[in-house]
Amino acid sequence: MPVICLGVIMASPLRTTVGMLVGGGPAPGINSVISAVTIRSILGGCDVVGILDGFKWLMEGSTEHMRPLSIEEVSRIHFRGGSQLGTSRANPTKKAEHLDRVLSTLTKLGITRLVTIGGDDTAFSALKLEERSAGRLQVVHVPKTIDNDLDLPQGIPTFGFQTARHFGVEIVKNLMVDARTTSRWYLAVTMGRKAGHLALGIGKAAGATLTVIPEEFRERPVKLQRVVDLLIGAVIKRLDGGRTDGVVILAEGLVEILDQRELGGLEHVERDEHGNLRLSEVDIGDLLRREVTKGLKSVGLSATIVSKNVGYELRCADPIPYDIEYTRDLGYCAAQYLLDGGTAAMVSIQNGRFTPIPFKHMLDPATGRAKVRMVDTQSQSYQIARQYMIRLDEHDMKDPIAVGRYAAMTGLSPNAFTQRFEPVACANSER
Repeated sequence: MPVICLGVIMASPLRTTVGMLVGGGPAPGINSVISAVTIRSILGGCDVVGILDGFKWLMEGSTEHMRPLSIEEVSRIHFRGGSQLGTSRANPTKKAEHLDRVLSTLTKLGITRLVTIGGDDTAFSALKLEERSAGRLQVVHVPKTIDNDLDLPQGIPTFGFQTARHFGVEIVKNLMVDARTTSRWYLAVTMGRKAGHLALGIGKAAGATLTVIPEEFRERPVKLQRVVDLLIGAVIKRLDGGRTDGVVILAEGLVEILDQRELGGLEHVERDEHGNLRLSEVDIGDLLRREVTKGLKSVGLSATIVSKNVGYELRCADPIPYDIEYTRDLGYCAAQYLLDGGTAAMVSIQNGRFTPIPFKHMLDPATGRAKVRMVDTQSQSYQIARQYMIRLDEHDMKDPIAVGRYAAMTGLSPNAFTQRFEPVACANSER
């Protein structure tokens, strides 16, 4: 075990010390990774030190916010959500001196191997730290995010996504029953900074009325009215089918693609340490609720609409067995990779085998940042999801009888109805 002297954790002289930290938002399965890395590293002859609160204290040069980890301590934490080591969004890549301070602090602690657990921002920090170390530090990254947007091969989820989707579906399932019971509509906003994986995963599995994700819109920026008319069109089509209720799943990343001038600008919205908008401060659900309610009234219709954010309830849920098994594999492979002398890679399991993804392959040449995996709207999986949604499409607009019914419902002439909704319906039907 490491020796603790005057508040500083010192490495045993004949043993290698592995440090481990968590960055970004929580995700189910973090503790399982911590457990697996610790057990494999100790059995491999290493000491393990847990670094608290991500890069935060390392950037300040503090050696006090650490804790030695033992097999006994971590052997059962894989069942629990949250993070035994805490987490933060502290970003050491803003300044070279921050990276140097992190490296010097790790050196003081005797840490020569580092496991980072996090999303794209933490992965980028790990990449830059390994580069800055010039071979003094082995670094491996374990991809974590409920957004499922790290650049892994299609079909391979980031850990935490499946658990978040599982509990998200349970919430939406209850909202669907409530909506039908009370004849109302819910606009449920899910996490997903840029990509719509979580929204689509929840919406498709739950059988929600409609799911709206950023990837379905080709132009940028997107006019707010287009999204409003998409939702109004769904309400009209649902009413035509005899239903006065529905649940729409909205990806929070819609905020970033909407015309900011129509949102009153986003200058007032704070950004995190990595420059990302704090999307939780932009209530896109309530904004759309107000605009859709107003739009329905303008055509003589009404609906009770409630906005609901679904996100924080999912991040620290106890992981389902899928994510427990998955994260035990990821943690074991991360530790083994370091034991084998590996560095500068992200862990992945492909076709049942550990496949390291070199850090240099993670960067987007255009931005210099970590790549973000978006929903492939050309995939069969997405196309199937679309077939089960209630939304106006080009087939509706080509059916004069259907258009006549919709127009009569809204008090518009067929021509006026077509003029307003055809651009939305036909754009949404693009494949």
